[in-house]
Amino acid sequence: MNKNYSQLRAMFSLTKASLTALLRNPSAVVFNLIFPLIFIIVFGFISGSGFRIDVALDKNTDTNNPVYKSLEQIKSVKLITALPDEEISSELEKGRIDAVINISKNPDGMTVVSLKTTKASPERGNIFKVMLNEIISRQNLELMKDVRIPKTELKEEVVEGRKFKTIDFILPGQLGFSLLSAGVFGTAFIFISLRQTLVIKRFFATPVSRAAILTGESLSRLIFSIFSAVIIIVIGNLFFGFTLVNGFVTFLNMMLLSVIALTVFLGFGFVVSGIAKNESSVPPIANLITLPQFLLAGTFFPVSNFPEWLQPVSKALPLTYLNEAMRKISFEGADIFGVGKEIGILLLWGLAVYIIAVKVFKWE
Repeated sequence: MNKNYSQLRAMFSLTKASLTALLRNPSAVVFNLIFPLIFIIVFGFISGSGFRIDVALDKNTDTNNPVYKSLEQIKSVKLITALPDEEISSELEKGRIDAVINISKNPDGMTVVSLKTTKASPERGNIFKVMLNEIISRQNLELMKDVRIPKTELKEEVVEGRKFKTIDFILPGQLGFSLLSAGVFGTAFIFISLRQTLVIKRFFATPVSRAAILTGESLSRLIFSIFSAVIIIVIGNLFFGFTLVNGFVTFLNMMLLSVIALTVFLGFGFVVSGIAKNESSVPPIANLITLPQFLLAGTFFPVSNFPEWLQPVSKALPLTYLNEAMRKISFEGADIFGVGKEIGILLLWGLAVYIIAVKVFKWE
């Protein structure tokens, strides 16, 4: 082998060639850029985000009160009883819950319903207020038959909060799915193609190392996916008001998280390329990995909206943690260290996947 041969130059040449091929590949452009953008544009024009109102209960709430019993009968209202007091205010300000109520009786025996809503979720807060007023009015009409029974009154407080828009939920999910698709489909197809066309075999006749080949191909996908992510975020922010709570700093944190996630998802692509026998067998295997995550990882709807028996499945998927981390960074202002739990789970997935990839990956 020529001692003056530069593996670094060879790696960058492979990166450039692979990136050029990606940009000329309609499927890569559609799945990594056009497909997510279509969903972002569609959902960007939707003002609502699904009709379910999450209401936390103060720990001192009287759950035997008729008002509480009436709220339990409303299917569109989810009463949250297990949220610790120290988290309630934080979750309300972030718009992750829509209201907080306390139902109690004053010294005169009158039922007092204290309602706290947030400007982060004004529509659902107002709808819930209307529901409460209707319940209280109906109850007061019944109590009017007996003047000795005290009436019920509603006290309301509105806290400040950042308005959570549909695009703030949808865009991180679509960005995550774009990264997953790039890592799985892009890597699997390219290495199957390189094996079948004997390109890799020709590489072995050159001084290029295997590490340079893998790194070059991975870098091309990383560059392409980050470029797609930049376009998705910029369009979401400029045209649909996607929240970047700390501006450019938030953007940089999202980019860093994207790099980590794509590195993990490339491992899935290596596994698929090692298992698949030809190009026609790649889509079924790749879809077994991507489709469940697309549907169950909180891409379109919060995981909490799924049936309770299905939620553990959602919480086992790596894309779920990427989506959660992206939303925490973009809307809540967390930095890359503030989503350490989510990144840790992604890295554990990456470790497991790369161990499998080493065992099944084939060069020829």
